[in-house]
Amino acid sequence: DPVFRERAVEIKEQRSDLVKHHLWVLWTDYFKPPHFEKYPELHELFNKATKKAGGGPGGTKSSVDPKDGQELLDYIAQIDKIFWETKQAA
Repeated sequence: DPVFRERAVEIKEQRSDLVKHHLWVLWTDYFKPPHFEKYPELHELFNKATKKAGGGPGGTKSSVDPKDGQELLDYIAQIDKIFWETKQAA
């Protein structure tokens, strides 16, 4: 059904924008220099995740390949793990 497909693609693109927004909020408002010192991979994880949520090649906003969506979820899971580790340390 073309109408359903169009609606699904629009929702996917909106969710990709939301993911980028929430990642940037974590990056700018939550994580501080001590976190980046303890978890030096955070810089690369955020970079990869925000690019994966974007509209460039392989980004979830411009792709309908489930593999791209899963890669984004994997990056989010890694960031989530670090987030909760920092919460327990606080």
